[in-house]
Amino acid sequence: MDGIDLFARLGLALAIGILFGLERGWQGREKPEGARIAGLRTFALTGLLGGIAAWLASATSPIVLAMALVALGILLAVSYRARLEHAEDIGLTTGIALLLTFVLGAASVLGDMAPAAAAAVVAALLLTMKARLHRWVARIDRLELDAVFKLAVISVVILPLLPDEGFGPGEALNPYQLWWSVVVVAGLSFLGYLGIRLAGAGLGIPMTGLFGGLASSTSTSLVLARLAQGRPELTHVAAAGIVIAGSITFLRILLLAAVFQPSLIAPLALPMGVMAATGLAGAALIHRLADDDATAADGADGIANPLELTAALLFGAVLAVVMLGVHFLREWLGTTGIYAAAALSGLTDVDALTISIARLVGEDLAVANGMLAIFIAVSVNTLVKGLISLIAGNRGLGQRVCSVYAAIIAAGGAALWFGP
Repeated sequence: MDGIDLFARLGLALAIGILFGLERGWQGREKPEGARIAGLRTFALTGLLGGIAAWLASATSPIVLAMALVALGILLAVSYRARLEHAEDIGLTTGIALLLTFVLGAASVLGDMAPAAAAAVVAALLLTMKARLHRWVARIDRLELDAVFKLAVISVVILPLLPDEGFGPGEALNPYQLWWSVVVVAGLSFLGYLGIRLAGAGLGIPMTGLFGGLASSTSTSLVLARLAQGRPELTHVAAAGIVIAGSITFLRILLLAAVFQPSLIAPLALPMGVMAATGLAGAALIHRLADDDATAADGADGIANPLELTAALLFGAVLAVVMLGVHFLREWLGTTGIYAAAALSGLTDVDALTISIARLVGEDLAVANGMLAIFIAVSVNTLVKGLISLIAGNRGLGQRVCSVYAAIIAAGGAALWFGP
């Protein structure tokens, strides 16, 4: 490297140290002088030390860099040992941050500068989020923690072991693609569930509908319908939450299409976008007409953690049945069979049908036929959620929700018919 490049890299190493030093210095600003392990100057010098050690190592031997890192580690160990004599609890965050500053300073000289800078910004952001992260951890239940590890198991451990080839009639069942679908839907549902949990009661029922649409719009509709049944004064806001959850379903379909068959995004964007926009506009109108004294309670109660292995396996089984059903109905009835399968699938689940159709479009199903099949499925599913509101809720809730859902289906049909 030439002189200008070296100065730029050493400058980045120094800047990384200053960045960490600013955050650590601000965190310990109330401590007396000498009570901190490291401050702004120490971090800045550590970053520069890492850069210079890497420069010398590249010019002489890698052992120079290793010796500098070991020396820094020994210095930190001695410092912590001295502080243990005067304090019972000493956190390791600052020490780890110092070591990371050295390593990123070295990486700035030896490797690409952009990844080193990005890693430094992310690490500094994590350091600033201490209180917020601790609050989040405090709110996590044991079952939710188990769910995180289950998601890791089904995605990192099981998925790579499955064969990526078709089996069964018409080779309709691909174990890898089936399980990948399970991972995507389970992860998306868990993301929505976490959104509900982290949002808390303060954001109320509309936010529950927003995140509930990612987790399960059907179960969210059932929960909010029961809430309106027990508390009629919340009918307006519960109706708005249900419509929001149903509207998010259309955006969720676009997301699944983007993952499993990008060629479906363009033709689906207009009808799904119009349906989502109509639903959100209807929800806003319902919410605006709500009584001012109708306070939104926490609608997250009763929405179960969606990421259970049993639920994941059940979705995989449903998806396999839908794929086989679409295959056989198409053989027996042609394209009409696909539409029949879409209508039947819409009674229970839209995700499975969307993924199945996306897979067929990638092979030998016309995009227009696939788009119509998905529209049929979401229309039937929307009607089912309207019936849930009418039966599980009260009459006022059902009327409001069904009115908006009728407008959604009509608007989507018009966009499908008159669109490109």
